[in-house]
Amino acid sequence: MKIRTLGNGLEVSALGLGCMSMTSAYGPPADKATMIKLIRSAHEQGVTLFDTAEAYGPFANEELLGEALQPIREKVVIATKFGFDIDLITGARGGGTNSRPEHIRAVAEASLKRLRTDCIDLFYQHRVDPQVPIEDVAGAVKDLIAEGKVKHFGLSEAGVQTIRRAHAVQPVTAVQSEYSLFWRGPEQELLGTLEELGIGFVPFSPLGAGFLTGQIDQNTQFDASDFRNFVPRFSPEARKANLALVDVVKAVAQRKNATPAQVALAWLLAQKPWIVPIPGTTKQHRLEENLGAVELQLTNDDLRVINQQMAQIQVHGERLPESALKMTGL
Repeated sequence: MKIRTLGNGLEVSALGLGCMSMTSAYGPPADKATMIKLIRSAHEQGVTLFDTAEAYGPFANEELLGEALQPIREKVVIATKFGFDIDLITGARGGGTNSRPEHIRAVAEASLKRLRTDCIDLFYQHRVDPQVPIEDVAGAVKDLIAEGKVKHFGLSEAGVQTIRRAHAVQPVTAVQSEYSLFWRGPEQELLGTLEELGIGFVPFSPLGAGFLTGQIDQNTQFDASDFRNFVPRFSPEARKANLALVDVVKAVAQRKNATPAQVALAWLLAQKPWIVPIPGTTKQHRLEENLGAVELQLTNDDLRVINQQMAQIQVHGERLPESALKMTGL
């Protein structure tokens, strides 16, 4: 496995593992024992970055990861998140954000217990809290770093001005946002800002929530609890129109003797050396397929063809429901 560096010295595998889908969002939770085996298999194949959050479950995902990684804790990097208004005892969601410094500290303490560790390697603010100055948020994490309970500070789906203000108080190691051939918004100003400031980028949904794998079409039926049922770009009409994107990826995959997922991930890896995608899966064969992307070399001609052809395609549908979109880019 190749190694990449996020921000000011956090070394991780070139591909990480997003663990959210193991317990939530894409349907019913997967079998716990099977997921523990999958997580450990990922590490055996070189993955060192594992991504979770208190909100996934809530709590269940951190508990799963804590149990799975406990035997190899010193060999991996655990990233988790704070920032939603979640009752720390009941797990009840308040519906909004909460990044008050005292809440950040309480979330950190609870996450440490669930993750069975004494230090969180990378602690992201999950969504910007418009009620709390980002300087106060960065200061709270800075205190946790000084106490040895956190090693690195991250932000998720934050706007560039928020990133700059936070970085001035406590250096930001990584920013996590959606980025893929299905959603290229970060190219407008985020990537340039991160390069200027020396901050790493961790794209989630690097396979477009599964769409870029070529396994989804307008007739695909999602489980009733799958969040994609509520995403505009996953309406049957939008999916039908957006299949043009997948056709481009499939054509490159055929030429490269690879899979569409591998092409989509290799494209991301080719954008910047400080980009570390975190595809998620609940299946062993998909894990191995995704990891094969690290060895797939896309030439300059490959990248030029992809960009030229993608530029001719208009993506249909927003990437998130309106209420969720309002929480991004702040």
